[in-house]
Amino acid sequence: MCNTTESRALKMTSAAMIDAVREASRHLVRELGFMGGDFAGTDLSPSAVHALIEIERKAITARDLASLLRLEKSSVSRMLRKLVEAGYVAETAGAEDGRTKRLSLTPQGEEQVSKIHAFARAQVSEALARLQPDAGRTVLEGLSLYSSALKGSPARGDEADPFEILPGYQTGVIASITQMHAQYYARTSGFGRVFETVVAGGLAEFVSRLDHPRNALWTVRKNDQICGSIAIDGEDMGGDTAHLRWFIVDDAIRGAGIGGRLLATALAFVDAQGFKETQLWTFSGLSAARHLYEAHGFLLVEERAGSQWGTEVTEQRFARPARSPE
Repeated sequence: MCNTTESRALKMTSAAMIDAVREASRHLVRELGFMGGDFAGTDLSPSAVHALIEIERKAITARDLASLLRLEKSSVSRMLRKLVEAGYVAETAGAEDGRTKRLSLTPQGEEQVSKIHAFARAQVSEALARLQPDAGRTVLEGLSLYSSALKGSPARGDEADPFEILPGYQTGVIASITQMHAQYYARTSGFGRVFETVVAGGLAEFVSRLDHPRNALWTVRKNDQICGSIAIDGEDMGGDTAHLRWFIVDDAIRGAGIGGRLLATALAFVDAQGFKETQLWTFSGLSAARHLYEAHGFLLVEERAGSQWGTEVTEQRFARPARSPE
């Protein structure tokens, strides 16, 4: 047990850490332009820029947008009216309920978002270039952990987020990821011993390379149990191509939005590392996964019959090109 002196020292350290994080956060907000003036190279407000990016990712409604941006519905309505009048956003009646408007980008809006991405990537690239070569990964992992912690905070009256996305190796990760794959694909696709062996062997080999800066692994934990994973293998395909691998969430948490969070985390790493392309292999019939991939910029580029998993399926290769700066 700590004595009184040690307890006081721990409290001082904790207070100093909190104040240091707050100061760094304020500095970050100022540097990114949230305090006013031009934001992301545009004359738009920060909330409008974020709205355009969310609309680009998938067709959503004003209600969805209010929830994502944590803004009042009236504020979102005013902002959307300005974006529509500016020619960036189009509203169309929903297929099931004509009163619900689906939001999408116009060609002018797509051009604006492309410029926003180019500006932001250049801004991040210039900042990372001032750091040591391996420091980018530390920055990404730190920001991911901190943003996840903030999202799980009950400060707004919400319940704490029960899911924690952790980067890097965790005890038991090979066995846990293999088990999730084996159980899910045995039930849905009839895969068996061959599939489980291939998954376990490939994953074990990859984990031995996790200390290489262009490889990364993330796992989801709930109640101290691993219940989801995703990995970026930056070496096995060569040609400056990132390989997205071992992307899965446990049956018990499907539909909770964890898959999207995992995929966004992995692709943020890909973009920060400057890969020219990201590829993944899957097979036909996994419609929910395909929708998620396509929502994040992947395109189907190849289909072929294959039996490497022990059962013949139609294998599919998806690719996501790097977004060229303007």
